[in-house]
Amino acid sequence: MELPLTWDSNLENYAKWWASQRREDCRLRHSFPEGDFKLGENIYWGSGNTWTPTEAVNAWADEQKYYDYASNSCVEGQLCGHYTQIVWKSTRRVGCARVICDSGDVFMTCNYDPPGNYIGEKPY
Repeated sequence: MELPLTWDSNLENYAKWWASQRREDCRLRHSFPEGDFKLGENIYWGSGNTWTPTEAVNAWADEQKYYDYASNSCVEGQLCGHYTQIVWKSTRRVGCARVICDSGDVFMTCNYDPPGNYIGEKPY
């Protein structure tokens, strides 16, 4: 039996820190230099200030339609790594944050520990 995913205040604080760094430009940028992820991380941008965390998670989960379990890959030309991170079997903790940027748009981020999306491994 898999252990449940729990909310982690340290990950929430990290996500809040990163969201605050994006407040000025609202750019879809990860908090780790490319290829140097210490945590799993999903990021989301929405035009306007009404986007909710539920909508961000639903957008990530909607990528399931682009994931092929048999080949453990995404449909060509599509993203599915947000989906595989949210369902990653060994991830135990999550923390998220949302900020309204200076532009009036929304930036959201969730961090996961342990991270997922290891090349060659299936998410579940």
